[in-house]
Amino acid sequence: MKARAAELRAEGKKGAKKADELQAALDAIAKMAPDDRALAERVHATITATAPELSPKTWYGMPSYANADGKVVIYFRDAGKFKERYSNLGFQDVANLDDGDMWPVMFAIRGWSPAIEKRIVQLVKAALSQR
Repeated sequence: MKARAAELRAEGKKGAKKADELQAALDAIAKMAPDDRALAERVHATITATAPELSPKTWYGMPSYANADGKVVIYFRDAGKFKERYSNLGFQDVANLDDGDMWPVMFAIRGWSPAIEKRIVQLVKAALSQR
């Protein structure tokens, strides 16, 4: 991940900004408690692999992933941030998760498994699908 930040910096001013934002997201993850950090690292790897068009950054101090317009689509809120018993994967209004008149936009995560990873991949793909 640090190598990618260096590549972005080498791209010039715009790349340097993206590199700084990526580094801020990685720093936010590094500051988390061990269990939260392990989840955040897995979420980060899954989102960046599934949606390379999203740019990692921080949003209210949380790792987040923004679209080309700079709008946050997805964010990760660690359990320690608000002393909750689980971490959250949240989606902002630009995410295309619409399902009728009511749908979930935040998901609790307490652990990691192949099923969790698969569900996150599905949610990320749906969030980025065309309306």
